[in-house]
Amino acid sequence: MKIGILQTGPVPEDLVEAHGHYPDMFVRMLAPFGFDFQTWAVLDGEFPDTIHEADGWLITGSRFGVYEDHAFLPPLRDMIRDIFDASIPLVGICFGHQIIAQALGGHVEKYTGGWSVGPKRYTFPDGDKVIHAYHQDQVITPPEGAQTIASNDFCAHAGLYYPGKAFSVQPHPEFNDAYERALLETRGPGVVPDERLDEAGAALGTPLDSADIAAMIARFFRERTIE
Repeated sequence: MKIGILQTGPVPEDLVEAHGHYPDMFVRMLAPFGFDFQTWAVLDGEFPDTIHEADGWLITGSRFGVYEDHAFLPPLRDMIRDIFDASIPLVGICFGHQIIAQALGGHVEKYTGGWSVGPKRYTFPDGDKVIHAYHQDQVITPPEGAQTIASNDFCAHAGLYYPGKAFSVQPHPEFNDAYERALLETRGPGVVPDERLDEAGAALGTPLDSADIAAMIARFFRERTIE
């Protein structure tokens, strides 16, 4: 099965050598499941010729906001709607989670509660899972027909399931502790409040359930269900 990765943001240049680009992180995360991968850097205007160039699609995270004015966003929203209408399985992470919701009629904004960073606990239907977070924007109102399947006190719609069509999560199962630490230390200061950076740094090393989310993603790609 071929998974098309739609890259919507860059890893900070000084972190690429140690951690790779975002598509590299997803390839590593999903490697145990035997998929083939191809990446399109949509942030640079590189789009597939048709939505049928892959058997499933994954939209990465990004430092951009889905409500900002970037040339790649309108065609990406159109592509999302086309994929959804064609019932080709679609997965979104962080920015990907947000733009799928926005493209289908939901509302995303910069959350008044500020930033969520570091390992965070989310309630899923099969129990609580700890996954790395790094975001301020979030889905405030999901689209019609979307089911909220993950949440916590900070992020009410941290996971959305569109039965048989799409699955998305706000946190980052593709982030390991080393990359999260690098973001906290190099990109957090002066942007994320010091108290939250300190809390996140102290929580690094908490056992993560990212492998559970990877398995959910793989199951959705193959079976169109997360159960």
